[in-house]
Amino acid sequence: MVKLLTGICTLLLLNGCASHSQTLYSELGGKQKVEEIVNNFVTEIEYDPVILPYFEGSDIDRFRAKLEEQICMVSGGGCSYTGDTMEQVHAGMNITETHFNHTVDLLINAMDKSGVPHPLQNRLLAELAKMRGQMLYR
Repeated sequence: MVKLLTGICTLLLLNGCASHSQTLYSELGGKQKVEEIVNNFVTEIEYDPVILPYFEGSDIDRFRAKLEEQICMVSGGGCSYTGDTMEQVHAGMNITETHFNHTVDLLINAMDKSGVPHPLQNRLLAELAKMRGQMLYR
């Protein structure tokens, strides 16, 4: 009986560890889902009169590619971000807290449209939020 209980406990422990070893990137759905989120985000921006002016003159294809890299990197997908620093990208934009928060709302809308569960959204947003100070008032 003790061996059976020990075996069951070991299996439960290993199963618990296995579920935590999965990266946020894979939990999100990997490359395909990240591309979907980014595409939805670009569409959200395209139809938003408040945030769209920040992207005037931007190379949207480059933005798309670099955001996909960045999300992959911060979510443990094994990618490297090859773009400019957040300070460089946002220099001269003078992004306010209000505009930053509004952009986060657009990203949440994009993730909702992609069917990303809220707990995963929160985890991704927590990773991306680490760059907040590099974007505001530049």
